[in-house]
Amino acid sequence: MIWVVMLGLALAVLAVLLWLLRGKQAGWEALAAALMLGMAGYALQGSPNVPSAPKVATVPAHQSADAMVQLRQKMEGSDPTANKWLVVGDALARQGQYGDAVTILRGAVQAQPNFGEGWLALGNALVGHAQGNLSPAALYAFRKAAAAEPKSPAPAFFLGLAMAQAGRFDETKGLWAQSLAQTPPDAPWRGELEDRMVKLDKLLAMIKAQEQGDVAQVSR
Repeated sequence: MIWVVMLGLALAVLAVLLWLLRGKQAGWEALAAALMLGMAGYALQGSPNVPSAPKVATVPAHQSADAMVQLRQKMEGSDPTANKWLVVGDALARQGQYGDAVTILRGAVQAQPNFGEGWLALGNALVGHAQGNLSPAALYAFRKAAAAEPKSPAPAFFLGLAMAQAGRFDETKGLWAQSLAQTPPDAPWRGELEDRMVKLDKLLAMIKAQEQGDVAQVSR
């Protein structure tokens, strides 16, 4: 039901904007792309089945960072207190202090160059520090994490998440499929990963339908 409401709202907003920008094709194409990107973000990050809480006006930014740290720890199956660098880096990332977290986590991988979870935490912190952008430094960190832990599902998952934030959804699908293949059948996070895969498939189908519609309009 939530998707019907979202699509209806998007079409209503687009209709009003098209009326305001009638005759300006470049303008409405940009707006349509913005609406698609907004729906894409909700599709991958939203939780429409979670009950609403109208008494809360805003959600602190560090909550999503905390969820990222917890999910990484679950997927890695590590002791969160075993590495002093990681303890401090995670604490800073949880508070949204990504720049400071990057500094600490660089110390972790310099001390232990094959520390896969340290590289993964650094990659996530670099993405957060770049406001969701996948920088070359973050990509390098994710690849180092994957090289250090080739059997772990975590590096492919978090790199895929960063790819999704960059709008590179086809690459996300391949990475999440790899992560799912590396995930044990009884892993507690498997259901969440499968749910994200379903959302991603729906999103890709929407994008493909939109592209086919645009091609049909141009060919007329």
